[in-house]
Amino acid sequence: MFEGLITVAYILAALCFIKALAGLSNQEKAKKGNWFGIIGMALALAATITLADTGAYVYILVAMVIGALIGIRVAMKVEMTGMPELIAALHSFVGAAAVLVGFNTFIKQTLPGAEHLTGAALNIELGEIFLGVFIGAITFTGSIIAFGKLRGIIKSKPLTLPGRNWLNLIACIVCIVLMVLFIQEGGNFTYLVIMTIISLVLGLHLIASIGGADMPVVISMLNSYSGWATAASGFMLSNDLLIVTGALVGSSGAILSFIMCKAMNRAFVSVILGGFGGEPVKTDDTDYGEYREMSAEEVAETLKQSSSVVITPGYGMAVAQAQYPVAEMTRKLRDLGVNVRFGIHPVAGRLPGHMNVLLAEAKVPYDIVLEMDEINDDFPDTDTVLVIGANDTVNPSAMEDPSSPIAGMPVLEVWKASTVITFKRSMNPGYAGVQNPLFFKENNFMCFGDAKNTIEQISNAI
Repeated sequence: MFEGLITVAYILAALCFIKALAGLSNQEKAKKGNWFGIIGMALALAATITLADTGAYVYILVAMVIGALIGIRVAMKVEMTGMPELIAALHSFVGAAAVLVGFNTFIKQTLPGAEHLTGAALNIELGEIFLGVFIGAITFTGSIIAFGKLRGIIKSKPLTLPGRNWLNLIACIVCIVLMVLFIQEGGNFTYLVIMTIISLVLGLHLIASIGGADMPVVISMLNSYSGWATAASGFMLSNDLLIVTGALVGSSGAILSFIMCKAMNRAFVSVILGGFGGEPVKTDDTDYGEYREMSAEEVAETLKQSSSVVITPGYGMAVAQAQYPVAEMTRKLRDLGVNVRFGIHPVAGRLPGHMNVLLAEAKVPYDIVLEMDEINDDFPDTDTVLVIGANDTVNPSAMEDPSSPIAGMPVLEVWKASTVITFKRSMNPGYAGVQNPLFFKENNFMCFGDAKNTIEQISNAI
């Protein structure tokens, strides 16, 4: 009966996690989705703790209290702009846990008096251990590098070692050979240690070779890795809930990576093999001409005379924490009868959905926040577009310059509007290091300065 209750709790927890993912895919249901996730995790923890030996409760509770205190402090302190690197850091913990679970499971098999598996069951167990440690080690060190790049501790420029792709391939082949030998010999600890070291280095090199502009894809990719590492841990621990949860996270992360690659017109393999996103890239010697400026007061007047306005935010808005002034300006314009909407690129910011969360946090109505595919056809009929901190996602080179590093990437076609006003601190290229001809188009005006202060001035003028 006791085991039956545990099974029921795990099933309920799994259903809560599925409901959480479904809820988080929609802005209006996101809060409810979060609650489903919290309830599911509470059920999972409660059921798992009851399976432990009585003497282990003290250690478990101490670990939970320490973890909870650290988690609460970090969650309360982190800014929304720091969310991508926080997620990368959390992925590293999942990877480390998978490695530790793998080694623990292997050592447990060798202890005197333990129930030793034989035959096919042993081979399966050893395969699970090897794969779990392999995926976990790559996730651990790869996530640390991703954290460093997003935090600015490590340069976003791709690491270009000679024959880097061959090095990755050789490392994978060596690990496959070690796995075969590991299983054939019934579990050789030396092989497991050698593979772990190779995997740790592979994770470092794999992510270090990827450019900063591809970091959003890397984060979702590492999210997928952490899910598969969790599933592998579930097999090793004979925990069905970990298997289900890991599969959910792994598959959703893989799907998200695919969607983001499609949004950037990038092949997933090309991202893994390293891509753009390092030092500024000079694609040609084209003289784009002179840019024109507009003051905050002039912007306010232009907006008041417009009947339709589209705002396209980017990471610059997040850095300046300008979402609240933007929301206030939007409210004032709508009170004047101006049709204001937001256009969100799938990879705007450093994380999928980053801009949506910022706008929701500032109480911008959900129904005026539209995805790129929903808003692109409306730009020709739009009076004014405000580009706030976006760069690569509004770059016409993606459509007009076949030699551009971002050629073919779907972008917000803001230049088709009557007037475009771009908010930037300077004329420096964006995160991909590619010059943006939008800044020099006849219908574009630059408004320089800190986005938050500038939007506040515009809002006051309105």
